Amino acid sequence: MLRGIDVSAYQPSSYDTDGLSFVFVKATEGRSYVNPKLAAQTKRGRDAGLVVGFYHFLWPGNLTEQAEYFVSKAPEKRGDILAVDWETTGDGSRASNSEKDRFLRKVKELRPHHKVVLYCNRHFWLNHDTTSYSGDGLWIADYVTAGKPRIKADWRFHQYTDDPLDKNVADFSSGSALREWAGA
Repeated sequence: MLRGIDVSAYQPSSYDTDGLSFVFVKATEGRSYVNPKLAAQTKRGRDAGLVVGFYHFLWPGNLTEQAEYFVSKAPEKRGDILAVDWETTGDGSRASNSEKDRFLRKVKELRPHHKVVLYCNRHFWLNHDTTSYSGDGLWIADYVTAGKPRIKADWRFHQYTDDPLDKNVADFSSGSALREWAGA
């Protein structure tokens, strides 16, 4: 298992990279928010030689506009991974299963040479997902032993804790295997 983290504006730009192989950086949310630390957090990961991914927090509605906004703001480098964060929004709503699927497909259409993955928690995967569509891979949040999420589906990334920050593992045999999968 490879180790990684995910960061947003709530974490510092100078996060610790020791022992990490990858980082996911929050890029955007909806059609108006951009992480103010996006450039600095991206640079930190790239400077440390990590595989870098970017995620978009999905809101219901305006899927094409959200996808276009995301890819217009997320840095574009060969081997970057793109992810959609599908969960309950701040106002208690959520994108539907079909909206999640359309968003993933639109991002893939806009950036066909990048891996596009779905991030969601175990509850969403088991209770809201009806298609099992996760683009190029599933990134599952389930706060249990690292690498042992309580789902039957194949997964690529597992967020296993948020204490003191979001920690993840990736199901790849080596850093080079992850880079190869990501297209770097």
